Amino acid sequence: MKHIVKIITLLVTICALWMGLLQMSFAPSSHTWLLPIYFTVLLGCYGLLMVGVGLMRLPTCPREAALLQQFCMNLEEASSSYASSVVSALAGHFGS
Repeated sequence: MKHIVKIITLLVTICALWMGLLQMSFAPSSHTWLLPIYFTVLLGCYGLLMVGVGLMRLPTCPREAALLQQFCMNLEEASSSYASSVVSALAGHFGS
């Protein structure tokens, strides 16, 4: 709920700035109608930057790494036992 309030507040602020610029004629009217597009592009760039920073600062998780390594070892053991049973079954089928 807090995020929704933050987003609505940000949108209202941007709309107020845009209307203020239109009313003051501070910027030429040919540029002010492009402001929502500029804000959207800026928001997209900010989102990409935050994703990039999040990927660069990916926290290391030693516990999860150990669990993943144990899972891989179990999977390797299970696949080798399955492969040996398949080979013996095929040998019995084609051997006769």
